[in-house]
Amino acid sequence: MRTYLIRAAGSALLCLLLFVLADWWWPLPEPERVRSVLILAQDRTPLRAFADNEGVWRYPVTLAEVSPLYVEALLTYEDRWFYQHPGINPFALVRAGWQWLQGGRVISGGSTLTMQVARILDPHDRTVSGKIRQMFRALQLEWHYSKTDILTFYLNLAPFGGPIEGVQTASFAWLHKPALALSHAEAALLAVLPQAPSRLRPDRSPELAQRYRDKVLRRMATQGVWSQDTVVDAMVEPVMKLRFQQPMKAPLFAERMKIRAFANKVSRLQTTLDANIQWAVDNVLRTRVNSLPEKASVGVLVLENHTGYVRAYAGSADFHNAERFGHVDMVQAVRSPGSTLKPFLYGMALDDGLLHSASLLSDVPLKLNDYAPQNFFRHFSGAVSVMQALQQSLNVPAVDILQRLTPTNFVARLRHGGVVISFPEHAEPNLSVILGGAGTTLEDLVRGFSALGRGGISIKPRFVADDPLEERRMLSEGAAWIIQEILRAIPPPEGSINAAGVAWKTGTSYGFRDAWAIGVSDYYTVGVWTGRPDGTPLPGSLGVAAAGPILFDVFRALPKQSGMNARRRPANVTQEDICWPLGESAAQTAPEHCHVRQQAWILNGNVPPTLPHFQHYSWSAGLQTYWLNPATGLRVTSACNVPARMARQVAQWPLELQPWLATTLLEKIRLPAFDSSCPPGSAYQGGKQLAVRHLDDSTRLYLPKVAAGQPNNGVTLDLLADGGEDQYFWLVNGEPVGVDTARSGLRHTFTRAGDYELTVFDTAGAVDKVSIRVISQP
Repeated sequence: MRTYLIRAAGSALLCLLLFVLADWWWPLPEPERVRSVLILAQDRTPLRAFADNEGVWRYPVTLAEVSPLYVEALLTYEDRWFYQHPGINPFALVRAGWQWLQGGRVISGGSTLTMQVARILDPHDRTVSGKIRQMFRALQLEWHYSKTDILTFYLNLAPFGGPIEGVQTASFAWLHKPALALSHAEAALLAVLPQAPSRLRPDRSPELAQRYRDKVLRRMATQGVWSQDTVVDAMVEPVMKLRFQQPMKAPLFAERMKIRAFANKVSRLQTTLDANIQWAVDNVLRTRVNSLPEKASVGVLVLENHTGYVRAYAGSADFHNAERFGHVDMVQAVRSPGSTLKPFLYGMALDDGLLHSASLLSDVPLKLNDYAPQNFFRHFSGAVSVMQALQQSLNVPAVDILQRLTPTNFVARLRHGGVVISFPEHAEPNLSVILGGAGTTLEDLVRGFSALGRGGISIKPRFVADDPLEERRMLSEGAAWIIQEILRAIPPPEGSINAAGVAWKTGTSYGFRDAWAIGVSDYYTVGVWTGRPDGTPLPGSLGVAAAGPILFDVFRALPKQSGMNARRRPANVTQEDICWPLGESAAQTAPEHCHVRQQAWILNGNVPPTLPHFQHYSWSAGLQTYWLNPATGLRVTSACNVPARMARQVAQWPLELQPWLATTLLEKIRLPAFDSSCPPGSAYQGGKQLAVRHLDDSTRLYLPKVAAGQPNNGVTLDLLADGGEDQYFWLVNGEPVGVDTARSGLRHTFTRAGDYELTVFDTAGAVDKVSIRVISQP
């Protein structure tokens, strides 16, 4: 007996040694190799699947993501002793062989679930040598992997008909639901399909598939796994003939994530997208797409403020529409941002102590070297506050402020905050950047605007929960809060409601190529771009009309949030009355110098005075001192023959604003005429009122006839004035045309027919205007 045991042990040891050597010589194919890739939403809803090189679709799952009903049906029907055998069930093999010998055909299979996985990994012919090879591979599987691993391999690799592999793929393909949500009947159906995947496909042979399913159900009752009542109810459920449809949510986002999945060698990637929010955004675009102009598309990005998670991503209006360039991802495309950078400009100026929310700015014609910015609608508003300039998206005040910050500094601070600004090769930042004269992406703009809802700190969009948290300081908390308050007061587009308290800004690029709307609520930052991906213009397409309604549709579709802290005004932000034109606190301004009272948000208690203007003939608002003759109340100088003088002060408005001031304000700054005791001279004019000379509203000028091919020299007019004080400043239709320092006249040439408004003003605040007409001769 002892000799027998020794021999048996030796034989077993030899077999084990031979198995180990064979395992080393013929290694098991890699079961977890990445073939296809599945991109998932946060709740594991499939967004899009990408087949492998052979066109096979596989949605990888874990055992916990599959219904226990399916696992029960699978093991009961295919391999009841799965957890007991070592990969080969000798009793099942003997039974199958005996039945084959008796009946001359296969009545029951002898393959275990492990052997079926082995055959999937290493296909072989149905021969004796093939069966031996299959059993060897099964033993290898049991040697290297746990039972849970092997069962998971089956869940992901089993064939279910056509290009479909794995129970999750089959569940979505034939049942249009995840494998975790299977009913008893559905679990039985999927358990039997791999037996004959081509013959039993529900989309081709639903009746045959139902007969085989019922066979599984009866066995479940016979084995006592499911009750008879449960099985009877399940057999009533019909097998539906459903067409296989690939998931196609956020297709461009999924393409972007596919590259990441392949790089990381993972077969599925769970992202931060919220399937419900993505569906809501897609639904908004479906309702809007037919109203878009020809070849136009839309990009939408929804960011959760406190986490940075991207909750929805629509790279185009319709992925399947080639005419709309649906394959082009406009979330990543570099486009002109239009006016969307202005909130950051004013926020930085607040942080630098240059402004408060009601600082007096000049929206008047401005020419800086060869650059003369225009407002979008080609008119000027004169005196405006920072709040008005930002809410109305005025260009001239923005260029004025940018010149003070300098374009290089502004662009560097934007980049530090996460908004990367792109310029053509060898180009440097310039003043046009604030009007869209550069490029950036919707993704970066959303990142930058998130700072307004996060205390001035932007957050990089996170596409996967494991992405590192990357935050950057864009503005101080106080500046971000003030800018957000200003933008929240902008009325929504016609037909929209701002129920979420959205602070939003629009932008339209030069030539109507890009229309933007970016909004921030307490919980989300949403960016919308619309235009033509090929860069061709869409005349008349404005950000407020084209992108704005989509923005508010998206916000309305977002889930309502609760339990989070609402915005709170920072302690260093206070509200205070200030006075124009000086721009200082009303409490520290004499009543006679407070021409217009404004309510302002103040940062850090700093109330900066009105900024000086950059035009060479301008001077900053301030107190101007002059002297009066006490006897007459008229103005005098040291050259006047007056024994005693009395000093007075007047708060002057910036000189360039005076042509736009109302008459009541002009009266407040107009200095008295000179006293008769003063010597005559060109600087005084004896107190004569400023007036345009030789012209009135009935003046007509006629352009000379020009022969074909000859230059148009136009008609030249001498601009003359009388009265007033010191030099004259002339404007034509609001545009500066020159300064008459000698008061001898200024020549101006008109080359086009039309109506022209001529304006002259002097250093004492006097203004006169006339309108003339230039006519083409027939």
